[in-house]
Amino acid sequence: MLRTLAGGGSPAEQFIVTELRLPRLVTALLVGAALALAGTVFQSLVRNPLGSPDILGFTQGASTGALVVVVLGGSSLALAGAAVVGGLGTGLLIYALAWRRGVHGYRLILVGIGVAAILTGVNGYLLTRAPLMDAARAVLWLTGSLDGRGWANAGPLLAVIAVLAPLVLVGCAPALRMMELGDDTAGALGVPVRRLRLVLLASAVLLVSFAAAAAGPVSFVALVAPHVAKRLTRAAGPNLLPSMAVGAALLVGADLLAQRAFAGHQLPVGVVTGVIGGGYLVWLLAAERRAGRL
Repeated sequence: MLRTLAGGGSPAEQFIVTELRLPRLVTALLVGAALALAGTVFQSLVRNPLGSPDILGFTQGASTGALVVVVLGGSSLALAGAAVVGGLGTGLLIYALAWRRGVHGYRLILVGIGVAAILTGVNGYLLTRAPLMDAARAVLWLTGSLDGRGWANAGPLLAVIAVLAPLVLVGCAPALRMMELGDDTAGALGVPVRRLRLVLLASAVLLVSFAAAAAGPVSFVALVAPHVAKRLTRAAGPNLLPSMAVGAALLVGADLLAQRAFAGHQLPVGVVTGVIGGGYLVWLLAAERRAGRL
């Protein structure tokens, strides 16, 4: 592998490493980091450990956009673009519905859960309208998969992360930490709460939308990664950079398990993250109830 990356290796080795394995690995790293960063931003803004694009409806919005293209018989490129448009449109809808002299955490969560339920029904209907072969392709995409991912999938997401990650990590992180103390406290400390919340929400929605365009709506990475990062670092605050590292490692590990768990058969990576994340969500709900917060 090292010889091939250095420019050597046979043509077969170059094809396997540079065209099959490396794009898949890079896509997994980027998708995991993007979802984890978005999940951390959502959880910090709503000040709730259940804040996640999977629960708030943004992932379902990206799925709706992609399914519309599937029903209309569009190409894979159009599917990825429609996923981005669907995610952004859902973000605008949720923001508009949750607005009432500002957007507050619990209102955003409640509106997001309602929109997610509606879009889940819409997605189910769109699947019934799609041709059989297109519906099968759509179901695989909806599960979340890294099969056949190439540089064309990783490139747009890399560009988005290159722009938004510094904005969030450097430009917004100190103010985001103060916003965790509450809007009134942050405003008294000079933080432009409404403008900052809008910038962070837009950044998180863009990250989720482009991640879904690259690998489908991979579930629960955005929910689990911030919690794992906080337990590893034991540090206060949003832990943005550690969450990105945990999310990238989590998705790469899940993809490796999906490829090797059953000999002769590869699972979509979304199946593995769903099993892990679903179990973690049940444990988290039980812990929140024991602590008296539910």
